[in-house]
Amino acid sequence: MQQTRKLELWVGLFVLAGIAALLVLVFNIANVKGLSQSESYQLTARFDNIGGLKVRSPVKIGGVVVGRISDIDLDVATHTPVVTMNIDSKYGYFSETTSASIYSAGLLGEQFVGLIPGFVDEEEGFDMLGDGDEIQDTKSALILEDLIGQVVYSLKGEDE
Repeated sequence: MQQTRKLELWVGLFVLAGIAALLVLVFNIANVKGLSQSESYQLTARFDNIGGLKVRSPVKIGGVVVGRISDIDLDVATHTPVVTMNIDSKYGYFSETTSASIYSAGLLGEQFVGLIPGFVDEEEGFDMLGDGDEIQDTKSALILEDLIGQVVYSLKGEDE
């Protein structure tokens, strides 16, 4: 009797450890940092085509993650996608001449927004982007299928 209880206890502990390991794996894959949010501010950008960009995709500068995509919406008046980004305040604010582009991590990797900080010229009076401001200079995602179609179409034109 005592032996079976001891065995059941070990099996129970083993199952709990397995569930805990599975939860850690799920949270690491989902890139969840925890419930506490660091201070951040929001920027928006309008793109012609966002490709496979998703909510929670990273926002990077030079390969460093400075924020995450918090919302993707469609402006019904202009029919253009509007991407809202949460930028960590610890990275500071960016000039209004900052540009945003959508890149892919590798040939078939996830897509992310890359920011290229603009220049700050106090004589010209360029302002800094603040909470809720919009990045004006944007470059849409390159769609692999469109590029392949263009190559096939151009090759077909050369044959004729």
